[in-house]
Order: sequence, then structure tokens, then C-alpha cells
Amino acid sequence: MEQGLPGWGVCNLSAINLSKFTKDGEVDWVSLTTTVRHSVRFLDNVVDATPYHFPENEANQKKERRVGLGTMGLAEMMINLKIRYGSPESLEFLDKLYNFIAREAYLASTEIAAEKGSFPAFDADLFLQSGFMKQFDDEVRDAVKERGMRNVTVLTQAPTGSTGTMVGTSTGIEPFYAFEYYRQSRLGFDKQYVPIAKNWLEENEAEQLPDYFVSAMDLSAEDHVRVQGAIQKWVDSSISKTANAPADFSVEETKALYELAFDLGCKGVTIYRDGSRDVQVLTTKNEDKKEAKGQEAKAEKIAPATDLDETPPTKDYRRRPLRLKGATYKMKTPLGKAYITVNEVDGAPFEVIVNVGKAGSDVFAMSEALGRVSTLFLRFGELPDGNKARLLIKHLKGIGGSGAVGFGANRVDSIPDAVAKAIEFYLDGDDETPVASASEMQAPLIPQTDERDEDGDVYREGLDLCPECGAAALVAEEGCKHCEACGYSRCS
Repeated sequence: MEQGLPGWGVCNLSAINLSKFTKDGEVDWVSLTTTVRHSVRFLDNVVDATPYHFPENEANQKKERRVGLGTMGLAEMMINLKIRYGSPESLEFLDKLYNFIAREAYLASTEIAAEKGSFPAFDADLFLQSGFMKQFDDEVRDAVKERGMRNVTVLTQAPTGSTGTMVGTSTGIEPFYAFEYYRQSRLGFDKQYVPIAKNWLEENEAEQLPDYFVSAMDLSAEDHVRVQGAIQKWVDSSISKTANAPADFSVEETKALYELAFDLGCKGVTIYRDGSRDVQVLTTKNEDKKEAKGQEAKAEKIAPATDLDETPPTKDYRRRPLRLKGATYKMKTPLGKAYITVNEVDGAPFEVIVNVGKAGSDVFAMSEALGRVSTLFLRFGELPDGNKARLLIKHLKGIGGSGAVGFGANRVDSIPDAVAKAIEFYLDGDDETPVASASEMQAPLIPQTDERDEDGDVYREGLDLCPECGAAALVAEEGCKHCEACGYSRCS
């Protein structure tokens, strides 16, 4: 959507969640009226409350008082009403719904104009000559003529991609993209489920959704354009709508779609052919084209009995549930006491949190990074035998550093080694034999003072890594950090 604005014009947009305005299979028109009227007043107040960065913006906005009330959750509302998006019945309903919203929004603007005055550039005769105003009934036109208009425009249909997703409903005036799909994010492909569809299947113990559960790719591109035409009749400013087309949509079909949009009087049209870009935000497939080809090329090289290290996991990223159960292990490492939390989902390790050292130290930062990377590995995809945690243990266990804590089975060589042991404890059951204390450290490389922890063990806490020699010997004393191994000081 491109919002047409004059020089120094300002966007002031909001959206009503229509999915909240159905009751017992009917539209709650009374509540919708109240919300529309309050929303217009709210947006008008924003004009005065906004701190403008440029005086030209403020001058233009207060001259026109341009606002844009729109909607989200339309597709969910129509599912609640059992109306199939894109059907002839839906076009009649959309005309009624958006006429109602436009009418109430304009009447609200006239009421505010009667209280506070019309926008300074208002001219009643010119305003009423517009093709948009000629669609309204006499009540609205008379109200504009008698009371004036507070806002030059009142309605805009923005895409609401982020806000609609955030509140868990369909975005803008679009149908649901699919009821089970993958969303591209910085972490890869995130599998998403539409709650209203999932809940219906669970409540009805069914495997198939009824026909009024329609997704963007179930509709023809022509259906999308007809929906836009029905809604934009009652939108006085810009409108965002995508006509989703299948991957094999031809040039001739595209030409015909543009002509249909023109015939319906659409202000503009956005056509998106599925798969026309290498990476798209939403897809019903769990891989993009390049990676699909890459997987095909590798398939012949993978033997049936492939080692776990060589098996490519799927790209399915599992999201963190609101609540997890797990255990926290207190373990002593060469760099200090570590608190390692292992949380599970369905009995398998799902999340690792590692806290070592003081906040702001290099040890703290690297241990936190180790926990995050371990968690990322556990959440992505699956291995054939489902033992991702065992593979993680295999790679972390035994990593050594400049010192070690304990002997034999209780020896901890490093923080990664401690993480491996914590996950192993979680899988196999806690070892009753405690991990050896730091008083049993082998061949300490730096001078130690007798400082005892709450367990009564001689122990040093708060050590950081020296940037000069790399030893875990950087201590803070007398307002300065210095290395007890090489003599480095940050103050000299």
C-alpha cells in the first residue's frame, strides 16, 4: 500500500480488530458503532498530541487533520459468521459492513467538527462534490453540510501485517494465508498455526475444515480483486490488498487481472505470484528453491546408515512455549560457579541457560552465548533417531581449557564440558556424587587466596579472561582490573 499524501503530509493510522465484533453468529453492530466513533475521536486527538519533528509537518496536518481508520481480523470475522471469503455472499456482506463503518466514521467526524470546528481547509460545497461523498445517504451528506468535517480523510485500509500477527488474527482485509504455514524470520522458517482453525478441528474432532475456512491460495486471483473492489468503495484514502496468484499464472492471465481491477474501479492492484521470489515471508513449504535443489544434490551422497554429524536436520524451528519445566544444576568450573538450567519439551531437552561470572564480564557473555547457541541447535529440526541432545553432549564433552576442576568422572574441564555434563545428568538422572570442588583443582596456574564459598570449599569467584594472555586470571581490585598471571593492568 502507498498512502497518497501532499507535501509534508502525515500518516495517522489505526485499525479495528473485527474478529472481536461477532456474537452468536451475528455482527455486534452496536459495539462496532461505539468502537468506530471512539476510534475516530482517538485519531483526531493524536493530531494535536503528536510531537512533530518539522514545523511543515505540523502545519499541514493541522490544516487537514488527515486520519486513517482501518480494520484487521476480517477473515476471522467471516469465519465466525460462516461466510466464505470471496463468494458472492461475501461481496454483499462486505459492501454492507464497510458502508456501515464508513458511515459511522463520517458521522463521528461531523460530530467532532460541531464541537471543535472543521479542518481549516474545509469547503463544504467542494467536499460534497466528491464521488466518494455522493455514495452516502442524505443523513451523512446533510450532517457534513450542517456541522462540517473535522478530518479531510477518515478511512485507510493498511496491511497491518505486524500488528495483526501480534494480536493473533488475520491481517488487514486479507484472508488467512494458510491455516498451517511457515513464516520467514531471522532464525529461519517458523511454523505457524492459525488458532481459529486449530481450535475448530480440536473441538469438532474433525480432520477437514468446512468450506468457509478459505485461505489466500484457495481463492482465485479474480476473487481477491473482487473483494478489493467491494471494500474500497467505502475507503476514502489508500487500500492494501494482495491478489495471490499460483506459480503458473501466465502473462495473459496477469493482463486480464489488471483489466478486471480497472473495470471494478480499483485504485491500484498488487499481484503476487507464488514462488516468484527466492525468499518470501510466508510459504506453505518448509524450504526455499535453492535449498530444495541443494538437498536433492546431497541426497545421493547420504547413505542409509549416515553418522548423526552428517545428517542434515530439517529447517523446522520450534517456538518456545510460554511455560517449560526443567532443572538447574550448580556446577563448579575453572572459571567459577556455573548455574546451568536445562528445560524440556515432551521429555527432550529444549533449552539451555548458562550463567557464569558477573554480568558485564567476558566470561558471562561467552557462557550466555553458549547457552543460546545450544538452545538454537536443540530447537531446529530433528535427527533420524531424535537424539539431538546426545549429539550436543558428544561435541561439548571433554573440551578443555587452562585448568580443570575435580578428578575422574567428576572432572570438569571447561564451561562447555560442564554444559555437556548437566545435559547428561538431565537425561540419565542426577549423579548423587557431587562435582568436585575447586579445592581439588589440578595444578593451578595462578596464585590463589583462601576464599571459601557457601559450601565451605576454597574457591575463587569473579575471575574474568585476560585480554593479554587469555588466562582466567583477571580480577577487579581497588577500582582497576589486573591479571594475576601475566601482570596486565587496564589502568596502566
